[in-house]
Amino acid sequence: MASRDGGTGQAWAALSGPEELVGRVGYRGPSGLGDGPLPVRELARATVGACALAAAELAAVRAGGGADDVAPLLIDEGAVATAFVSERHLLVDGRPPVTFAPLSGFWRAADGWVRTHANYPHHESALVRVLGAGTREGVASAIARRQAVDVQEEVYAAGGLAVSVRTEGYGAPQPLVERTGSGARGRPLGEVAEGAGPPMAGVRVLDLTRVIAGPVATRTLGALGADVLRIDSPGLPESDDAYADTGFGKRSALLDLGEAGDRAVFDGLLAGADVVVTGYRPGALERYGLGAEELLARRPGLVVAELCAWGRRGTWAGRRGFDSLVQAGYGISAACGDGHGPGVLPAQALDHGTGYLAAAGVLRALAEGGGQALRFSLAGTASWLVREVQGAGAAVPGYAPEPWLRETASGYGPLRYAASPLGGRGWERGPSRWGTDRAAWL
Repeated sequence: MASRDGGTGQAWAALSGPEELVGRVGYRGPSGLGDGPLPVRELARATVGACALAAAELAAVRAGGGADDVAPLLIDEGAVATAFVSERHLLVDGRPPVTFAPLSGFWRAADGWVRTHANYPHHESALVRVLGAGTREGVASAIARRQAVDVQEEVYAAGGLAVSVRTEGYGAPQPLVERTGSGARGRPLGEVAEGAGPPMAGVRVLDLTRVIAGPVATRTLGALGADVLRIDSPGLPESDDAYADTGFGKRSALLDLGEAGDRAVFDGLLAGADVVVTGYRPGALERYGLGAEELLARRPGLVVAELCAWGRRGTWAGRRGFDSLVQAGYGISAACGDGHGPGVLPAQALDHGTGYLAAAGVLRALAEGGGQALRFSLAGTASWLVREVQGAGAAVPGYAPEPWLRETASGYGPLRYAASPLGGRGWERGPSRWGTDRAAWL
């Protein structure tokens, strides 16, 4: 086994994992994540490696053993690189997906740059209302006449998404993982004999997430054998292309939590859940009594993993956000610029990395008996990337994604997709169509 990897050690320590296990993870092969100004390759493999290690730990525990029974693991860096850009490799019935809408992107302002996110119709409508323009040319002209921070604040106040690109330094430090609560032990998961089944077999995961980070976490848990049920509001439709990428390993149903009958169904699902993963901004689910504290009070044995964009500290804690916006507001886009304007990471690494970390946190909490609440954020992952992730030298050349691309049928037709970087059997089937499954456990 290779020598202990620094980034993996940092991620594993943040998850409170047994220190002696870190040296049992090694990496091999070429990586396609490049040699940019920030250690994205190291972040990617560390988050996947920590997740694989947590899965192996849970498997050992469920087989009646413990940390000493975890065998060495070897992660293919090519599989990691392919999975971290899974949305780019996706083909839906032969066509590439739409990843960014026309009004999403970087725009030059009177005193700097602005990054907008208009992939969802309600965010696009807010942007158009504020700027008085609905074309790329019109948006460019309107932003060029304004101060970057003014665009940011006016668009956000209207319910849209725009962030002034930070050009000096990085955003405030945020924790990579926060453990915020604990309760009684969870439902006994039962033993799974070594080699007889996946580590999450029989575990029920209630998925209240959207877009990329949270759905990556839950599709990973699905790949490890969990029964994952995603619940969305019928008033907030998800992009079909986004769900075609992240809907593996789960089912999808619609419930209106403001309607008494649907809320009763949801409460019934919660009563049978072992894990709840949420991906809404702070305060959004608390309105329904579904914050981590309330969930643990109702179900003390739960594992609750909360993901958000900007973290829980500072003036932006309650703001909406996406990976591209956090890159802009955290100083990453400026660091990746080419001298003519801001740039981007070679992958939406904050999303994917946070997703694998959250999955790892859930696995570790289950190995410890459940009854825990954990918090993750894109800003926390960004803070780790720019301040702490240790480099690992030059990547091995010769990367190609083909060994890690698969094909399957789905509710959207034939899909080409990126395999899970954790290896194993992966997903047994492609995703159904968003919102078309029954709101019931298997």
